[in-house]
Amino acid sequence: MPLSVESTASLSRVDAAAFDALVPPSDPFTRHAFLLGLEETGCVGAEAGWLPIHLLVRDEGGRLVGAAPLYLKDHSYGEYIFDWGWAAASERAGIPYYPKLVSAVPFTPATGGRLLVHPAAPAAEVRAALAEGLRALADETGAMSIHVLFCDRPTQSELGAHGFLARITSQYHWENRDGWTDFDDFLGALRAPARKAVRRERRIARSHGLSLRMWTGEEMGEAEWKALWRFYRRTTSRKWGQAYLRPAFFEWLRTHDAEAVRVAFAHAGHRPVAGALFFERGEALYGRYWGSLGDYDCLHFELCYYQAIEWCLARGLTRFEAGAQGAHKVRRGLLPREIYSAHWLRHPGLARAVAEALPVEEAEVRAEMAELARHGPFRRG
Repeated sequence: MPLSVESTASLSRVDAAAFDALVPPSDPFTRHAFLLGLEETGCVGAEAGWLPIHLLVRDEGGRLVGAAPLYLKDHSYGEYIFDWGWAAASERAGIPYYPKLVSAVPFTPATGGRLLVHPAAPAAEVRAALAEGLRALADETGAMSIHVLFCDRPTQSELGAHGFLARITSQYHWENRDGWTDFDDFLGALRAPARKAVRRERRIARSHGLSLRMWTGEEMGEAEWKALWRFYRRTTSRKWGQAYLRPAFFEWLRTHDAEAVRVAFAHAGHRPVAGALFFERGEALYGRYWGSLGDYDCLHFELCYYQAIEWCLARGLTRFEAGAQGAHKVRRGLLPREIYSAHWLRHPGLARAVAEALPVEEAEVRAEMAELARHGPFRRG
């Protein structure tokens, strides 16, 4: 099939339905509305150092059959698969590390579609065209490297045939391991100390006299939507100082993507005082941000983990990804899972050094995952 490859500086130039036809069924973030929202509200762009340069593949009739969300960057912020060490080593060696191309959803540590292919298109041909297009675009832009982050294992393997290095990191996910139907089923699978700790934390969270439940985006009112920004900004100001998202993005979600939004809220009367933001699509729930206007013991665990697990069980969702980092999640039922990425580095010396370091890093990641699993909260046998 004759294919043509092009790039675009904005998804506003791409038909939403045609783009979304390429996106996997359990991926809420690579959809047109979410990515375009980041562009339209100024969260990405030249000022943010995330310059959209999305890759598109069309067949001979001009139909969109493939795409890759792609950004040209001059820094490594907001990626969550960290290459700061590579950048520092490159600088010490006098090798430029930036600019770089990053295929990912900005500020979103969730596995999803990266080499997107229409279900009716020849997958191998389209993916090969995308991989070759990435390399060609790196030459065109002068990018020193390409990073395909939070991809699936097959994508990582396919990119390996095009000179990309495979990297494995880890994250913490909850999965419905044994067909549990409610929270009591889940608790019953835990070891006695873990089960007791979960019950205690839920009891403390409920002792504050707050109303706790999961809300859908459609049922949220003005107070709830405005509270999301306050919660997000309070957390970012306390932890990181930098807010990647802007208030307008939350308003964009309200008007363009509310059907995917879920929020575990704590209300004092009619006033939202804490909340955890999630996105749901297909069989998966994804945790993103949390914030609280006060200090409430154990409320973070209740809203960020237990309300989410309860929602998954009630809705028949099979997987809950709670976001970046946090070994504390293990004792609350979230276990380490491999996260995949693929990397191409232009400078042969730097590429060789990274290729030698990656197996060592992978062995360390796997050893840590195995150790955490051995001391996990679930009963054996």
